[in-house]
Amino acid sequence: MKKTWTGSVSHHEETIKELRADRQFAVAYLKAALEELDDPNNRAAGLLALRDVAEAYGGLGIVAEQAGISREALYRSLSPKGNPTLKTLLAVLKSVGMRLSVEPENHVLA
Repeated sequence: MKKTWTGSVSHHEETIKELRADRQFAVAYLKAALEELDDPNNRAAGLLALRDVAEAYGGLGIVAEQAGISREALYRSLSPKGNPTLKTLLAVLKSVGMRLSVEPENHVLA
């Protein structure tokens, strides 16, 4: 007898739902993921997190329009191998009601 799971929910769909429901969670989620942009081995996580937030706060089509780029360019920029320009990154953040900020690292340069 084959079992069918009728109550399963996609992880991606649940993440988008949580991001929409809790703005502070969205900020913390994106902040943590963007810290990974410095590490080439984890860069994809930051880009995909920004894509999730864009999807949660308007959808990629609307965010792309507000950012002044094509939807296809936004998909490419926020893909695991994407490399968005600073202009694109700032425009996407602005369109979802966020901005880039700078914090000191834990170590002090000598």
